[in-house]
Amino acid sequence: MSNRDDFDIEDPHAPVSTSYETDYETGRDNIQFWGLDLHNPVFFVGAFLIASFVLGALVFPGPAAEFLQGAKARTVENFDWLFVITTNIVFVFCVFVALSKFGRIRIGGPDAKPEFSTRSWLSMLFSAGVGIGMLFYGAAEPMAYFTGWSGTPLGVEAMSPEAKRLAFTATIFHWGITPWAIYAVVGLALAFFAFNKGLPLTMRSVFYPIFGERVWGWPGHIIDLVAVLATIFGLATSLGLGARQAATGLNFLFGIDGGLQTQILLIGAITGLAIMSVVRGLDGGVKVLSNINMVIAICLLGFVILFGPTLLILKSLGTNTVQYILDIPRLSNFVGRDDKEWYHGWTIFYWAWWVSWSPFVGMFIARVSKGRTIREFMIAVLVIPVVFCIVWFTTFGATAIDQIENGVGSLPGGISDVSLVLFQMLENLPLAEISSFVAIILLIVFFVTSSDSGSLVIDSITAGGKLHAPVPQRIFWATMEGLVAIALLAGGGATALSSLQAGAIAAGLPFTIVLLVCCVSLYLGLKNETPPPGAK
Repeated sequence: MSNRDDFDIEDPHAPVSTSYETDYETGRDNIQFWGLDLHNPVFFVGAFLIASFVLGALVFPGPAAEFLQGAKARTVENFDWLFVITTNIVFVFCVFVALSKFGRIRIGGPDAKPEFSTRSWLSMLFSAGVGIGMLFYGAAEPMAYFTGWSGTPLGVEAMSPEAKRLAFTATIFHWGITPWAIYAVVGLALAFFAFNKGLPLTMRSVFYPIFGERVWGWPGHIIDLVAVLATIFGLATSLGLGARQAATGLNFLFGIDGGLQTQILLIGAITGLAIMSVVRGLDGGVKVLSNINMVIAICLLGFVILFGPTLLILKSLGTNTVQYILDIPRLSNFVGRDDKEWYHGWTIFYWAWWVSWSPFVGMFIARVSKGRTIREFMIAVLVIPVVFCIVWFTTFGATAIDQIENGVGSLPGGISDVSLVLFQMLENLPLAEISSFVAIILLIVFFVTSSDSGSLVIDSITAGGKLHAPVPQRIFWATMEGLVAIALLAGGGATALSSLQAGAIAAGLPFTIVLLVCCVSLYLGLKNETPPPGAK
């Protein structure tokens, strides 16, 4: 197997004209044995903490759940303002960078070339970012807001015309430009400092302009450790929840028992596929799977548009886009809300979730974006996913709500299980069994892609920023994700998984500060970089 099975990029740590003067050498603190290349102490402390957490959650599930749920409650209750202000600042900063002279700077230097076609690049951005969640919540979230299943946005009356309008704008608000701005600032900072400044591709490098050489010591170790923990536990939680949804779909379609045994078998299969993909590397693994994801997703989307309420969907696209823009100020406001329970349960939950996932998604975006200009990067990361988001949620949400209003199928009876909504909606369209089976396949491939890309990201961090870590090390982290998910399901079931989600939300709180520091540090780095004259 050639070196192209990794990332097939030039060494980002080679001396370039704009590199920082630093005494750090990639791999300096690494320990090599048994075919592994491990950064000391990030790998060893991270592995120990992960094992300790899993053991504690299995042995003491009650206290662990209580602690994490309490941390989540305190986070959303006391720091909702911080999440909203931070995400708004990050978005404004992204727009400023894209429109300023910095937009002409090319990631990797003036002569850098893109490693992947635009189609593959965009597919990987989508698959690593929000593909899984959009499939899970495509029909369920607009329906939940419209019916008042867990409250309504801005406290409007459920099932009213206003609730119908806000069902779409609030959903798009949660999945649109704000979360992608979070990913964009972390991804750009990582890519810029690695490929333009010659620093290792790891979270600590983002802080170099502020902390200098101290980032190579314990302050940097702690930053990387937090990124590793947030990534692996977030992925393990998603694997567990994804397995539960896939098992629910198989039970709905074929009557297969959707219990613990089926869920564990699904996690094992997903982990096995992820290991095969991660061994093949980015070019032969994640890129191929991401392209497959996009083809299947577009086919499923086209199917629902064609056989669902086509005219209603097409008419709603423009309306939802305009209303989304108009409703952003109201939905962003954190003062004097009449819908505090809904606001904390959904909006602040999402902001904390996106922030806690930003190390993983941001680093993956950085790894595949060399050769793009900053303006091209921002347009791709901010605009294109939002357009697809509007089309996706309008299509699936409008179809589900139309069935509710016309008394079609089981959806008018309300939400009994969120993971069933997609299949209950497809049940009322032609070729229901085929489309539902395709949805299950798409869900599984999305999870394989996320596990694969997450393993590559963790592997890079725990190898001290190296891009070409040994294959056994990639296999180790992909396996760990699956084992953590299985252990949590077997030991605590849904309670353990929801507790882990609560931990991820609480972890988002310190990362709000990281995001603000990213903006400051990135600006300090960009202002010393000379944009090429005449470049677009």
